[in-house]
Amino acid sequence: MALSSRRIMSTLSHFRSVSSLSSSTSEPQQVVAETVTKPSLPSLESSSDADLISQILIQYHNPFHSMESSLQLNGIKLSPSLVHQTLIRLKNISKVALAFFSWAKEQAQYSHDPHAYNLMIDILGKVRQFDVAWQLIIEMDQNGTNPTSATFYVLIRRLIAAGLTRQAIRAFDDMGCFVVNDSDQQPLDDFYFLFDTLCKYGYPKVATEIFNKWKSWRFQPDAKIYTILIYGWCKENKIKMAERFFREMSDSGIEPNVVTYNVLLNGICRRSSLHPDDRFERTIRAAENLLDEMRQRGVDPDVTSYSIVLHVYSRAHKPDLTLEKLNSMKEKGVCPTLASYTSVVKCLCSCGRLEEAEKLLDEMVCNGIRPSATTYNCFFKEYRGRKDVDGAFRLYKKIKDDSVTLPDSHTYNILLGMFTRLNLFDLVNEIWDDMKSSGSGPDLDSYTLLVHELCEKQKWREACGYFVEMIEKGILPQKVTFEMLYRGLIQSDMLRTWRRLKKKLDDESISFSSEYQKYQIKPYKR
Repeated sequence: MALSSRRIMSTLSHFRSVSSLSSSTSEPQQVVAETVTKPSLPSLESSSDADLISQILIQYHNPFHSMESSLQLNGIKLSPSLVHQTLIRLKNISKVALAFFSWAKEQAQYSHDPHAYNLMIDILGKVRQFDVAWQLIIEMDQNGTNPTSATFYVLIRRLIAAGLTRQAIRAFDDMGCFVVNDSDQQPLDDFYFLFDTLCKYGYPKVATEIFNKWKSWRFQPDAKIYTILIYGWCKENKIKMAERFFREMSDSGIEPNVVTYNVLLNGICRRSSLHPDDRFERTIRAAENLLDEMRQRGVDPDVTSYSIVLHVYSRAHKPDLTLEKLNSMKEKGVCPTLASYTSVVKCLCSCGRLEEAEKLLDEMVCNGIRPSATTYNCFFKEYRGRKDVDGAFRLYKKIKDDSVTLPDSHTYNILLGMFTRLNLFDLVNEIWDDMKSSGSGPDLDSYTLLVHELCEKQKWREACGYFVEMIEKGILPQKVTFEMLYRGLIQSDMLRTWRRLKKKLDDESISFSSEYQKYQIKPYKR
């Protein structure tokens, strides 16, 4: 196993000397994503002042006191960029983020720009505080900041993610009251975004209803809208509905393009059962038939087309055929992308063929393709399966030290789960602290995983500590987490601990409501 880690570390070091080429970072199932406008939010950038402010707030902000009593920012001058970067670092601690946002708004010689409002609305939407989000939009309109399409994109995406599709459609209809357009007609990009978001979050039926209601009245359907709807039905594994829209598209005189075909191809492949072998062969035949149809209609399959089929071999756990298909792609002059290589690496790792997976990493680097966190997570999952703590931690430290590819939240959660199950709590604490400092979390999944694992091990004090911390940061615990902790404490004859925990939550609820009276914010409940 030491040999495996050394090879991966060599790959990381070697990447530093290789120039980076542009490559697709999307997974095969995200083939339509690049065609749709996404909410425009500032991204994380290096900022020592933002690091300092966020750490002060996280460490010293007391939910029972006002922001002025806990925030010590003497000597730091607020700017739009600094506020953006601080909010990004507080994205998983919504209560502290809102307190900072409100405090900053009151400072002299500073006023929030639309990006700051958009970030705050996104943070609030993540914890379902939509009434407050709407108050911020109205506040923008009243103070002349002017909400943009991006503001509503953020709100609509969070509403749909919360399952509030009807409210999202009402927000879409209300855009015209706040957003100024050059023409009276709503831009087609807005419709692309609404349909795409509904489909991505599993609501193609709702998207189809409003498509049939609005087409030829509010917009003229085009290839992109049809492709989005085909994607939505494919995502729900309703291939017949997807094919119905594909036929309707052709009958309307709209020619399907390579993205449309890739979406349908992905729908045929992505959720099909591949075991036993006759099902795998049937899926491959259907995919090859669609590729032939593409060529007959003058649409050349691209690298995404081949990567989708390659992913089928990978999912079927056929490492030899997967490697053969990869080589076939290269022989045809199709350069594999990050998604292509990651599919093969995943297959090799899951089949225990780590050395071949490592060789493929070398090849990626030589071709100028930077492995992603998802690529390395394939190795971490195999280490977890083997309970190889040394290999996993050695690779993690090397990735972190080299700063070539930063771990993502999934990486941290894999390691947290692995080390907690093995009772390695020193490593758990180290990973937890690293995750906090990186800005990747902890998020709902991280807290849920840790609280559940601690409950399984009957470490009630630690579980209660993380549970309270979770709520103090404004992250809504799932009902199952609350019930697991409650049952565990009662069954362990820890009624006093439960009462203290409940009192803490009740006090927090009261203080939370009083601290944010201006926004009439609701205590976090599921």
